[in-house]
Amino acid sequence: MSEPQQAGPEQGNGTPRSGVDDGAHRRLAPRPLQRPAVDPGQAFVFGRPQGVDGAFSADRPVLNGGVQLAPPPPEALSTAFGRPRGTEELLQRPPVDLNGEPEVEPVFWEGKPAGDSWRDPGASAVIGPPAVTEEPEVEKKAVAEPGPQLSVPELLFGRRVKPTALGLLLVVALLVGAAGGVVGWLFGRAGNPLTDSGVTLAEVQPGKERPVGSVADIAKRVTPSVVSIEFKGANVAGVGSGVVIDGAGYVLTNDHVVAPAVQDTSAKLTVVFTDGKRAVAQIVGRDSKTDLAVIKVQVDGATVLQFGNSDDLAVGDTVLAIGSPLSLSNTVTEGIVSALHRPVTAAGENGGPQVTYDAIQTDAAINPGNSGGALVDSSGALVGINSSIRTETGGSVGLGFAITGNYARKIAQALIRDGQVKHADMNINVSSVAAETAEGARVQNVPDGGAADAAGIEEGDVITRVGDRLVRNAAELTVAVRDHEIGETVPVVLARQGRELTVQVTLRSD
Repeated sequence: MSEPQQAGPEQGNGTPRSGVDDGAHRRLAPRPLQRPAVDPGQAFVFGRPQGVDGAFSADRPVLNGGVQLAPPPPEALSTAFGRPRGTEELLQRPPVDLNGEPEVEPVFWEGKPAGDSWRDPGASAVIGPPAVTEEPEVEKKAVAEPGPQLSVPELLFGRRVKPTALGLLLVVALLVGAAGGVVGWLFGRAGNPLTDSGVTLAEVQPGKERPVGSVADIAKRVTPSVVSIEFKGANVAGVGSGVVIDGAGYVLTNDHVVAPAVQDTSAKLTVVFTDGKRAVAQIVGRDSKTDLAVIKVQVDGATVLQFGNSDDLAVGDTVLAIGSPLSLSNTVTEGIVSALHRPVTAAGENGGPQVTYDAIQTDAAINPGNSGGALVDSSGALVGINSSIRTETGGSVGLGFAITGNYARKIAQALIRDGQVKHADMNINVSSVAAETAEGARVQNVPDGGAADAAGIEEGDVITRVGDRLVRNAAELTVAVRDHEIGETVPVVLARQGRELTVQVTLRSD
């Protein structure tokens, strides 16, 4: 079967298009291009350069065989864009209405710039102040210049002002000042009816009388000899008190005040006097059994407190406690002797041996920090070293205890002389006992070769007296024995199997 031939469309004039016959199909020829003539000048400006098929070349061709068009001369530019010849009119002219009147303020179009670069067409581009309306010039009025001012000498002595005018001015000033003072005084009185600016309180003309022997007199004389003792180290810190007992710088205090500085090698002892002087202290000797110690400082002109006779004290005598309670230095409290020969036993410092001493009991307030301070009598003599308090609340409740002055002086002398001290001892262990008929210290055991063993004291005996002193408990036996010297022979009264015996005991060293 033969394929049908495809007929092409007809042209508008009814004649078929010419085509190419390839033997199988008839193809139409392309439509002829309509290319109008191009102006050579436009082709030179906008067309592709000669010999360039692609993008524009950097080398610009020339017209007419190498003729290069030059830019218009300046005259042409001035003709096209410049001011018309023979006129000074600016190119930027103000817009006018139909009547020829300017439609904007004339200040924008006067012969000179409007006052800033924003309104001057010929100004260069710079950063300047903001555009604001220029204030129109105002005709300055003639102002009379002030005349020369008069100085005070010219006013008074230059005869520039009449004397009557000066006098009148002075009178006016005085009247104004007086009126102001009166008004102020009236307002002051009317301001608060409860106040009175003219009040004068009565006072006693004679000074306060402080007779010799008064508390103030004693405190004034004694306080300079009582010092504060500070100990400070890596792990410990605190404040105690001390008493200067010798001009060479020896200070008597409690052993538990200096013990922390001994246990901590980094701690340092510092003595602070009432006048503010400070001095580093060194430990001379300690007696942990009686809670006494002596330290020494290098100081000149120290006030020394003299010892009194503590055996002369009686219950009810006035005493003063001086020290640094609660770190408050130079504190004085007053009280009386509440009891004498009160045996006191306290726990040793940091687990050390128990401290037992014969104490003066007083109701003068003693608090932590008073330790090592002075207890003085009504004459200002040292009769005790404040050492401890008995309390259930942690503070002073009126029961303070001081080591007797006579015993403290004995221990201090031994420490200064030898650096240590030995005590008289019976070489026995006892416990307190109380029965219906008697009380005393029961012997627990008697070591062989001791003073008690040599005197024939046996286990179970109850000691009731040593020398002239009654023994009612174990603590009282200790202080009764220490009242005597090593090697001294004293009578000891004891009860054995219902019988009272007296044995002679030669005391030995502890």
